[in-house]
Amino acid sequence: MIIRILLLFILLFVVELYAFQAVKILLKAKWMLISYQIISALLIVFILYSLLQFDRSVGQTKQTMFTMGLLLVVYIPKIVLTLVLLGEDIFRIGAGSINYFAHYENIDFLASRRKFVSQIGLGLAAVPFLSLIYGVTIGKYNYKVIKQRIFYPDLPDAFDGFTITQISDVHSGSFDNPEKINYAIDLVNQQNSDMILFTGDIVNTDAKEMLPWITTFNKIKKHEYGKFSVLGNHDYGEYVSWPTEQDKADNFQAIKDLYGKIDFKLMLNEHTFIEKGGDRIALIGVENWGHNFKKAGDINKASAHVKKEDFKILMSHDPSHWDYEIQHHDKNFHLTLSGHTHGMQFGIEIPGYFKWSLAQYVYTQWAGLYENMGRYVYVNRGFGFHAYPGRVGIMPEITVIQLKKGKKVA
Repeated sequence: MIIRILLLFILLFVVELYAFQAVKILLKAKWMLISYQIISALLIVFILYSLLQFDRSVGQTKQTMFTMGLLLVVYIPKIVLTLVLLGEDIFRIGAGSINYFAHYENIDFLASRRKFVSQIGLGLAAVPFLSLIYGVTIGKYNYKVIKQRIFYPDLPDAFDGFTITQISDVHSGSFDNPEKINYAIDLVNQQNSDMILFTGDIVNTDAKEMLPWITTFNKIKKHEYGKFSVLGNHDYGEYVSWPTEQDKADNFQAIKDLYGKIDFKLMLNEHTFIEKGGDRIALIGVENWGHNFKKAGDINKASAHVKKEDFKILMSHDPSHWDYEIQHHDKNFHLTLSGHTHGMQFGIEIPGYFKWSLAQYVYTQWAGLYENMGRYVYVNRGFGFHAYPGRVGIMPEITVIQLKKGKKVA
């Protein structure tokens, strides 16, 4: 831990050094430069102190999220500045080397830094700065209802037009605005779907995080065909150190009980049949299964009495489960609903045209709908937020999926 903090300190020092090079070209008044240095020094001390105070027995808190947000807001723009000026330095050194070997004796080896390059760097740095400020003030509660229609030739007739609302990754321990959460719950209810599914991560770590929000989430109205849920990786309480294994077990049981307290049926490697108009579909829920996370999900146990020809909807928190096990499974799982990635809470998305996030370098399926041989996975971008207390470009999501009989018309 100490070594990591030391390396972080060295990195921050280099970034600060470059950022100051840009600032001092534009700020000529001595008092302004001194003020900038004092503020920067105080921010470094505060961030490092907060990181050193992290208590693994407690896990993420409002303080740690504030620190993470501050770290990103302050240093992502400065890193952009550093890259711009570092690029200029590489050019200056290259040009100086050419001049030296060409014996241009009247030309300085290292040319002076150019003001317009610093101005360009500051302009570019303003983009992530303003974006991150937006993310922590507005973006984290800028809920979007995303509607998706999926066609299946073998969908039972009675389920043609059946609608499902999906929420995922609530992370209730991160919430700080009851008015915004009530607004989001109202949005959920306004969809008037036939069924609602919650694909895990009700808390960050501790069951107590959800207690202030039980009444709010109980406002989610009853859906005609039920309210079902599964566990996410954070629901196992494995990202903190517990005094005893019994304390960890008690917390895990309390988290499982939370889903019942908000009137969701928690499915633990099991299935049920949803019946409508003489037809039925299988709803299957597995515990968390992640390629790089806990593998408690057992798809074979959960679908033990489900036939290959049954139409199946699977809830599995981590989309890597679909990638590694589900999409090629011989039981033909028609639709898998996942979450987990949050779209990294940072990216660029133009609906229907373009989407990018660092999440795509970790997960093949990271946001929205994906298909392989008529089998689909939908990855919800998440209801809440975690670690970074904001969202930029990838907004919190309430998904509404409509199942349609037949083939999609191009």
